[in-house]
Amino acid sequence: MRTVITLAFVLIAAAASAQPRTLKVIPPPADVAAPPADAEKTSSGLASKVITPGTGKTHPSKTDRVTVHYTGWTTDGKMFDSSVASGQPLTFPLDRVIAGWTEGLQLMVTGEKRRLWIPEALAYKGQRDPKGMLVFDVELIKIQ
Repeated sequence: MRTVITLAFVLIAAAASAQPRTLKVIPPPADVAAPPADAEKTSSGLASKVITPGTGKTHPSKTDRVTVHYTGWTTDGKMFDSSVASGQPLTFPLDRVIAGWTEGLQLMVTGEKRRLWIPEALAYKGQRDPKGMLVFDVELIKIQ
């Protein structure tokens, strides 16, 4: 049985192979506390909104590898991780991250930037920090 690796473990592995990074703080979006009324919502509870439309035509499948730039905040506006701040995009198998990322990135096309409001049930399920709903701005750079 394959163990699903959460996004945090992917990030830890990437960080371990690189020099220690100091992240500049990226301010949270104005709607970080809750999805706005015009956000798309899925049956799982994931909410999202396109920030910048993409130019691609293909959506990744859950078994694809993707390269992204992202920033993550808690709903109180605290940034907890960012590839944008470190200047290094991240590549990972889409089926090895939190469920909210797997679902949310499948809605996207290359070049698209989307904000995801991921409920705790699709994130870390209250078993580790950060707890609660997580908000990510994600740019899909490449699908492999």
